[in-house]
Amino acid sequence: MPELPEVETTRRGIEPHIKGQRIAECYVRQPSLRWPVPVSALEAIKGEPIERVERRGKYLQLVTPVGVVLVHLGMSGSLRVLTEPLAAGKHDHVDICMENGAILRLNDPRRFGSVLWDDLTKLHPLLADLGPEPLSDDFSGDYLYRSAAKRRVAIKQHIMNSQVVVGVGNIYANEALFRAGIDPRRQAGRISHERMTSLVAEIKQVLAAAIEQGGTTLRDFVNSEGKPGYFKQSLNVYGRGGQPCVTCGTALSEIRQGQRATVFCADCQR
Repeated sequence: MPELPEVETTRRGIEPHIKGQRIAECYVRQPSLRWPVPVSALEAIKGEPIERVERRGKYLQLVTPVGVVLVHLGMSGSLRVLTEPLAAGKHDHVDICMENGAILRLNDPRRFGSVLWDDLTKLHPLLADLGPEPLSDDFSGDYLYRSAAKRRVAIKQHIMNSQVVVGVGNIYANEALFRAGIDPRRQAGRISHERMTSLVAEIKQVLAAAIEQGGTTLRDFVNSEGKPGYFKQSLNVYGRGGQPCVTCGTALSEIRQGQRATVFCADCQR
């Protein structure tokens, strides 16, 4: 599932090719994604320029003067830019065509992604309750400590709550907690201010490193073959249950938390 670094890498990959371009046509081949695609709204943005491409959490925002197209990649979605026409495949559900000939194409085999419309009259409901961006100054040790006060929920589930902080998905929650030396099962409200500050720093570092790696190793977003290939991450714990800890050599433990795999070192993480 694309997580925040993959979504941010997607944003950086497509923006240079569509920013400032006017929309010539929108083709919706499959309107039944996670939510119905607002076909009439997409038809209404013909002739409008894409002023910028932004990201809020895992939502990409194609900003026009009359509103915003929200794109979520779901479990298996991807975006790429075509510089010449290419016959659509089975899972190519939406094309946004520019006047210069470029085509922004959404491919989504499992159809858990979404294309929605925000008319700017009020904050879209899907964005209204989101917490701060993890790489912003608003996400600090003091903020995370206060948000966890008296909370009995496990710290891993706390930092994966999008109302607390957006975009800290399962992979990066595992990795940041390992780097901070915090047991993912520990109650959020029982972690000191100092350790919360350390955890915030590790979340920022692991996400920034993943974005940087994606920016240098992701295949070109302008192509006619296949989907963008996301970077292979160098991971300390995620996906390594039962293998030796890179720090102490102890076999890593693997449990389920909130239906997600959690891998940690019982010796290094307290």
